[in-house]
Amino acid sequence: MQSIYQRIEELIAARGMTKKAFCQQLGISAGNFGDWKRGKSVPGTAKLIEIAGFFDVSLDWLMLGRRVGPETEMLKEQQEGYFFQVLGQLNCQMDELSEEEIRFIKEYIAFTRFRRQQDWN
Repeated sequence: MQSIYQRIEELIAARGMTKKAFCQQLGISAGNFGDWKRGKSVPGTAKLIEIAGFFDVSLDWLMLGRRVGPETEMLKEQQEGYFFQVLGQLNCQMDELSEEEIRFIKEYIAFTRFRRQQDWN
Protein backbone atom coordinates (compact mmCIF):
# COMPACT_ATOMS: atom_id res chain seq x y z
CA MET A 1 0.00 0.00 0.00
CA GLN A 2 1.30 3.45 -0.91
CA SER A 3 2.11 6.03 1.75
CA ILE A 4 0.86 9.61 1.65
CA TYR A 5 4.35 10.63 0.56
CA GLN A 6 4.30 8.14 -2.34
CA ARG A 7 0.93 9.47 -3.52
CA ILE A 8 2.27 13.05 -3.34
CA GLU A 9 5.38 11.97 -5.25
CA GLU A 10 3.12 10.39 -7.90
CA LEU A 11 1.15 13.62 -8.25
CA ILE A 12 4.34 15.67 -8.57
CA ALA A 13 5.62 13.37 -11.32
CA ALA A 14 2.27 13.40 -13.15
CA ARG A 15 2.33 17.19 -13.16
CA GLY A 16 5.87 17.10 -14.59
CA MET A 17 7.32 19.30 -11.91
CA THR A 18 10.30 18.88 -9.63
CA LYS A 19 10.00 18.15 -5.93
CA LYS A 20 11.86 21.38 -5.27
CA ALA A 21 9.33 23.41 -7.30
CA PHE A 22 6.46 21.66 -5.51
CA CYS A 23 7.95 22.49 -2.10
CA GLN A 24 8.56 26.10 -3.08
CA GLN A 25 5.03 26.60 -4.40
CA LEU A 26 3.42 25.16 -1.28
CA GLY A 27 5.88 26.56 1.25
CA ILE A 28 7.20 23.18 2.40
CA SER A 29 10.74 23.00 3.75
CA ALA A 30 13.13 20.42 2.35
CA GLY A 31 13.48 19.03 5.88
CA ASN A 32 9.75 18.47 6.30
CA PHE A 33 9.49 16.92 2.85
CA GLY A 34 12.40 14.61 3.69
CA ASP A 35 10.72 13.62 6.97
CA TRP A 36 7.59 12.67 5.00
CA LYS A 37 9.73 10.52 2.71
CA ARG A 38 11.42 8.76 5.61
CA GLY A 39 8.10 8.23 7.38
CA LYS A 40 9.15 10.35 10.36
CA SER A 41 6.11 12.59 9.94
CA VAL A 42 3.18 13.25 7.64
CA PRO A 43 1.69 16.54 6.45
CA GLY A 44 -0.69 18.23 8.87
CA THR A 45 -4.37 18.62 8.12
CA ALA A 46 -4.07 22.14 6.71
CA LYS A 47 -1.19 21.11 4.44
CA LEU A 48 -3.08 18.02 3.24
CA ILE A 49 -6.03 20.24 2.31
CA GLU A 50 -3.68 22.58 0.47
CA ILE A 51 -1.97 19.70 -1.39
CA ALA A 52 -5.33 18.15 -2.35
CA GLY A 53 -6.49 21.53 -3.65
CA PHE A 54 -3.23 22.10 -5.51
CA PHE A 55 -3.51 18.80 -7.37
CA ASP A 56 -7.33 18.79 -7.45
CA VAL A 57 -7.61 15.34 -5.86
CA SER A 58 -9.81 14.16 -3.01
CA LEU A 59 -8.50 14.07 0.53
CA ASP A 60 -9.76 10.52 0.74
CA TRP A 61 -7.41 9.45 -2.03
CA LEU A 62 -4.50 11.56 -0.80
CA MET A 63 -4.72 10.28 2.78
CA LEU A 64 -5.97 6.73 2.33
CA GLY A 65 -5.33 5.86 -1.32
CA ARG A 66 -9.02 5.07 -1.62
CA ARG A 67 -11.01 6.09 -4.64
CA VAL A 68 -14.64 6.59 -3.78
CA GLY A 69 -17.22 5.40 -6.26
CA PRO A 70 -20.90 4.57 -6.30
CA GLU A 71 -20.16 1.09 -4.98
CA THR A 72 -18.73 2.54 -1.75
CA GLU A 73 -21.25 3.97 0.66
CA MET A 74 -18.94 4.52 3.63
CA LEU A 75 -17.32 7.75 2.39
CA LYS A 76 -18.84 10.13 -0.09
CA GLU A 77 -17.13 13.31 -1.21
CA GLN A 78 -19.38 16.25 -1.99
CA GLN A 79 -18.55 18.06 -5.22
CA GLU A 80 -18.53 21.51 -3.58
CA GLY A 81 -15.49 20.85 -1.41
CA TYR A 82 -13.66 18.43 0.76
CA PHE A 83 -16.36 17.50 3.25
CA PHE A 84 -16.86 13.82 3.87
CA GLN A 85 -19.97 12.04 4.99
CA VAL A 86 -19.28 9.12 7.25
CA LEU A 87 -22.46 7.18 7.91
CA GLY A 88 -24.52 10.33 7.39
CA GLN A 89 -22.26 12.74 9.30
CA LEU A 90 -19.98 15.42 7.90
CA ASN A 91 -16.68 14.51 9.53
CA CYS A 92 -14.84 11.61 11.03
CA GLN A 93 -15.60 12.59 14.63
CA MET A 94 -19.30 12.02 13.91
CA ASP A 95 -20.04 15.68 14.81
CA GLU A 96 -21.53 18.08 12.31
CA LEU A 97 -19.47 21.08 11.28
CA SER A 98 -20.86 24.49 12.12
CA GLU A 99 -21.85 26.83 9.29
CA GLU A 100 -18.85 29.00 10.20
CA GLU A 101 -16.47 26.02 9.92
CA ILE A 102 -17.94 25.01 6.57
CA ARG A 103 -17.65 28.58 5.28
CA PHE A 104 -14.01 28.79 6.46
CA ILE A 105 -13.06 25.52 4.74
CA LYS A 106 -14.76 26.57 1.49
CA GLU A 107 -12.96 29.93 1.59
CA TYR A 108 -9.64 28.20 2.23
CA ILE A 109 -10.11 25.85 -0.71
CA ALA A 110 -11.11 28.75 -2.97
CA PHE A 111 -8.04 30.70 -1.81
CA THR A 112 -5.78 27.72 -2.47
CA ARG A 113 -7.18 27.30 -5.99
CA PHE A 114 -6.80 31.05 -6.64
CA ARG A 115 -3.19 30.99 -5.43
CA ARG A 116 -2.42 27.96 -7.59
CA GLN A 117 -3.84 29.71 -10.66
CA GLN A 118 -1.75 32.80 -9.90
CA ASP A 119 1.37 30.65 -9.65
CA TRP A 120 0.63 28.99 -13.02
CA ASN A 121 0.10 32.33 -14.81
